[in-house]
Amino acid sequence: MFGWLKDRFRRGPVVPVVRLSGIIASAGGMLSSRALSIESVAPLLKRAFDMKGAKAVALTINSPGGSPVQSALIGQRIRLLAKEKDLKVIAFVEDVAASGGYWLACAADEIVVDPNSIVGSIGVISAGFGFQDLLSRIGVERRVHTSGERKAMLDPFRPEKSDDVERLHRLQGEIHEGFKDWVRERRGGKLKADEASLFSGEFWTGRRGLALGLVDGLGELRSTLQARYGDKVHLPVIGPRRRLLSRFGLQAPIDGIGPATLAAIEERLYWQRFGL
Repeated sequence: MFGWLKDRFRRGPVVPVVRLSGIIASAGGMLSSRALSIESVAPLLKRAFDMKGAKAVALTINSPGGSPVQSALIGQRIRLLAKEKDLKVIAFVEDVAASGGYWLACAADEIVVDPNSIVGSIGVISAGFGFQDLLSRIGVERRVHTSGERKAMLDPFRPEKSDDVERLHRLQGEIHEGFKDWVRERRGGKLKADEASLFSGEFWTGRRGLALGLVDGLGELRSTLQARYGDKVHLPVIGPRRRLLSRFGLQAPIDGIGPATLAAIEERLYWQRFGL
């Protein structure tokens, strides 16, 4: 309460900071408790853009990507609020803004990175495993009955079919085109390399990203915003509201370790692609 009163009567410019950190995934999935989704991020964005006296809104981004749909929804919401409130949006990249993380960064009017940040990875990936040989070794027979000849497409317990892979590539191509259109819309006049290279799925350091036109400058949040808005600029961090149990150091009981362990492994794989 005292912190709220202090912020209420603080003098000087205000730039609210919204942290976008983690895998991007829809609500309800295994990763949803720690993931970025439109459901979890929209209330934070609203609080930031509604803040009285705000001169701009800052985003701190640390994400290796995830769902293209959630990335697009969050990006669109940022642009909608920026236009509605007539506020500039500045993204500050920490360790990584790659794939969907870079999609979010492109929602800002300006992208500032650390020289060692990872940016880019403008592409689409689908990964999995094939278990058909394992099943035959242990004497298990897979039985699948469908209505619709493609309903069991890419079943990991059956041999991969070239027609199925071709269809997957077409889906990925459509999603990739949407990603490229978004980058062209947001960064088209700033890109300094050919599209074949920029949209190949490759990723670069922040310093190299600056040379390629993927970002606008090198720096970090506090010093950059103090240089622009003065030493007394107030940078309140907009985070999710804490639940009552967590305020007293209590946690709800964990129902089971299986899904949580799988979610942790999946999350680790996202970050590991970028050496993190």
